[in-house]
Amino acid sequence: MTDAATKPPPAIEAVMREQALAVGYAPASARDGFAALLDLDHQLASILQSTTEPMIGQMRLTWWYEALEKLDREPVPAHPVLQRLAECVLPGGVRGANLAPMIEGWEALLDDGEPLDDERIARHADMRGGVLFGSVGRLLGQPGTEPLGAAWARADLAQHVSDQATRTRIRAAALSDLDAVLAFKLPRPARGLSGLAVLAREGMRHPDRLPGHPMRAARLAWHGLTGR
Repeated sequence: MTDAATKPPPAIEAVMREQALAVGYAPASARDGFAALLDLDHQLASILQSTTEPMIGQMRLTWWYEALEKLDREPVPAHPVLQRLAECVLPGGVRGANLAPMIEGWEALLDDGEPLDDERIARHADMRGGVLFGSVGRLLGQPGTEPLGAAWARADLAQHVSDQATRTRIRAAALSDLDAVLAFKLPRPARGLSGLAVLAREGMRHPDRLPGHPMRAARLAWHGLTGR
């Protein structure tokens, strides 16, 4: 079970362009791997965005879990995301088994009729964002980036939850987490990652500035230059 590559909606394209700018602040040797890991995240997000039946979503996510684990021991399937991971990420010391837990982060959001409680929100943040940023951090030689990723994922989730009370609760926690992790100036090689967190915080502080807004690009550039 594979997912065909399709052109993303304009809003997603704007996010991807911003992320490409953030990737540009990483060392050249890590940029392809950084971008490949973001592609994986978009691929997994698209499963939830395009699936109305939780059982079908679970089946598709299970396929990805198994495919990521198999990257360590079997030929790479003919899927562009998996091929980029094998080419640009695995040589940097990140194994497919290290990435597979991202699936658990997305499974936490499958609509099973139960409320999106704090435990599921935390699991999504840690297993999606923490694993993603931790993997990029390994490519960059920058340990300890998992909390930054968890805060970023929590902030991103806050932008996509329809229930007002739940969104407000996630947003407050995300802002607190982002303020805490961004209070410390990260080394220059990690500013692509911290730049994503800065953009996430900008999105909550200025909801009228959507991805692609020039002020967001300016804020990212300032962070890339100064680390603040």
